[in-house]
Amino acid sequence: MNRAVFLDRDGTLIAEKHYLHRPEEVEVFPGAGAALKRLADAGFKLFVVTNQSGIGRGYFTLADAERVNERVNREFALAGVQFAQTYIAPEAPDQPSRGRKPSPQFLFDARDKFGLNLAASFMVGDKLIDLECGWNAGVAKSILVRTGYGAELEREAPAQIAAAAVVDGLPEMADWILRLQATE
Repeated sequence: MNRAVFLDRDGTLIAEKHYLHRPEEVEVFPGAGAALKRLADAGFKLFVVTNQSGIGRGYFTLADAERVNERVNREFALAGVQFAQTYIAPEAPDQPSRGRKPSPQFLFDARDKFGLNLAASFMVGDKLIDLECGWNAGVAKSILVRTGYGAELEREAPAQIAAAAVVDGLPEMADWILRLQATE
């Protein structure tokens, strides 16, 4: 069974920076690499699913976003982590988009390309649209991390996130998933 963990980028894998577009500003959360390595070692494929509305708004280019993603990939490679693919939705919120979260389209694309079982997979993020993306795709569980905007969302919208698991960060997320897998 091919299982996956889909991860939002900004606020989940790396520190939230307003419209991040400079690779030198990438700041990986402490323990993130080791956490994802544990999941990869347990057989999960790892994917990044990111909305980058700054492109659609004209604040930076797709090439800028790809340079940031290359830096993210290099940082995680230091921990032995490789992402199977990074999906970017470059559109602004008011522009038509095939994959902009909460659309599940990129998860469906990954399912079809990599033969994934979405019902045995997870979506992790710090915003409601990340959780909704997972729910819309039928993942086993959407997981809210309290990094980025997550703690604020937990305080302000408890009813909206009631179906999600809520954890402090990526190390706790990995613990949660691996505990769940151990009981199956």
